Amino acid sequence: MHRWVFICFTAQLRPAASKANGILCYAADSLIVPVMTTADVETSTSRILIVDDHPLFREGLHQMIDRESGWTVCGEAADTNEAMRLVRETKPDLVIMDISLGSQSGIELIKDLKADDTDLQVLVVSMHDESLYAERSLRAGAMGYVMKHEPPKTVMKAIRRVLSGEMYLSERTATTMVQKFMHRGDEPLESSISQLSDREIEVFRLLGCGKGSRQIAKELSLTVPTISSFRSRIKEKLGLKDSSELMLKAIHWVQEQANK
Repeated sequence: MHRWVFICFTAQLRPAASKANGILCYAADSLIVPVMTTADVETSTSRILIVDDHPLFREGLHQMIDRESGWTVCGEAADTNEAMRLVRETKPDLVIMDISLGSQSGIELIKDLKADDTDLQVLVVSMHDESLYAERSLRAGAMGYVMKHEPPKTVMKAIRRVLSGEMYLSERTATTMVQKFMHRGDEPLESSISQLSDREIEVFRLLGCGKGSRQIAKELSLTVPTISSFRSRIKEKLGLKDSSELMLKAIHWVQEQANK
């Protein structure tokens, strides 16, 4: 948190006759100067933890994140044990990680991270083919998957999307996953959606538009726990196993509605 200091030239300050918007003001001749303290100023910095077993990659990503206003790297880890320890100590908003951590499984780490904190966002940045590992990562609890060979601007875009609570996948992978999901089961999608209440359908629609729980809560003037409760009820009514299936079904439904 930063402290703001306002400097008034050589004029002598005296208390003003009133407060402006609840902030104590001083007058210097005809000039009203607000005095701000740390209590008056809210800053928001997203804390990011990097988990990768290649030091050079961690250093490069760290430098790239440091150049972005409003982001800070709160730690680096090379293995799953260190990652779990640092998550508990530093309380990051986002974990950027590879799914290959030496002999350890990044997929299992995602599951452990989400079991510890369901609100923690996870973005996978990996050298492994997304066609093989993106869906597995999402099922484990990640909100995005980016290949390491992608340009820096793509990685930065993915970080922004996931920090805002949205899912990020390449267009090719997203299309493949939706098409794969479309061919599952024989029950018409529209008939299953009819089980949902009006509010559940609205939450479902916003999920299909790629919005996360925090964004939906803000848009509907509800709390994040309330949205989480809606998501759980929707999954139960539609017979979905996890959040990844929920997202894919919602995306499919929104696309169907747009094509009608």
